[in-house]
Amino acid sequence: MEHFVPFLGYWIWWVVAGLLLILELTAPGIFFIWLAVAAGLTGLADMVFDLSWQAELLLFAGLSLVSVFAGRSFYRGRNAEPDDNPYLNRRQLGYVGRSFKLEQPIVNGRGKLTIEDTIWEVEGPDLVQGTLVKVTGVSGMHLVVAKA
Repeated sequence: MEHFVPFLGYWIWWVVAGLLLILELTAPGIFFIWLAVAAGLTGLADMVFDLSWQAELLLFAGLSLVSVFAGRSFYRGRNAEPDDNPYLNRRQLGYVGRSFKLEQPIVNGRGKLTIEDTIWEVEGPDLVQGTLVKVTGVSGMHLVVAKA
């Protein structure tokens, strides 16, 4: 290894940084970019200080740890904002506790209810059409209702 690394010099770290950036583009998540930053900084330090290969590897390991933890803290702070729509992709949970009028009677525990132009299947006690019901829960994609 000590004969191979001096042949490429500090360029090897920039090549590694480029390969890690390409890997970041092809892999999901944000991880390899921080390793690419560490490799680029290691190449810069090797160019300025002419480090031994052992020092380069130690510097790369240390910079990798620092950049990964710095990146994690950076993204953790960015994603801390509150969700504007907590029921996104779970609309039926937003109806729990609200009352509606039955569009079709509930027969044998099953019926239909129209809410905001969407027809929902409901589960509950047998009730006649037009009865006011309150949504008490959710069972899969069905609303669980009781007489209001």
